[in-house]
Amino acid sequence: MTLATLLILLALWTQGALTLMLLVILGRRRLPLVAEKKIAVRDIALDTSPWPEDAQKASNAFNNQFQLPVLFAIGIGIALYLGAGWPEAVLAWAFVVSRIVHATIHITSNHVYRRFSAYVFGFAVLIALWGVIFGRLVFAFQVI
Repeated sequence: MTLATLLILLALWTQGALTLMLLVILGRRRLPLVAEKKIAVRDIALDTSPWPEDAQKASNAFNNQFQLPVLFAIGIGIALYLGAGWPEAVLAWAFVVSRIVHATIHITSNHVYRRFSAYVFGFAVLIALWGVIFGRLVFAFQVI
């Protein structure tokens, strides 16, 4: 395994760890409220609006990990199959850092403009990653 491949796999692992960490934060914010009967289960069975702001922030941050990061994971899988290198490694880590920043903003200050900036940066990195992958596909097709 090359160093670039290892770094890519570590970036993918870190993205997964971020998702799991957000789930733990979500649980720590929600479960005590239900256990202490501050929130009735029937009130949140179909509607998330009864949760307090901190729990909603964590829920939204967790849910966001199933949007762009899904396309990231698919791209990483394709990149690894095609023989990913340093461009993919750098882009993978740039994306993951953008997701960490985005999630951190989301569960703390939730400053919308800062959060949106982190989101747009991650989206641009994801587009660049998919562009590199597309370039590899075109090159692979020409070699055949």
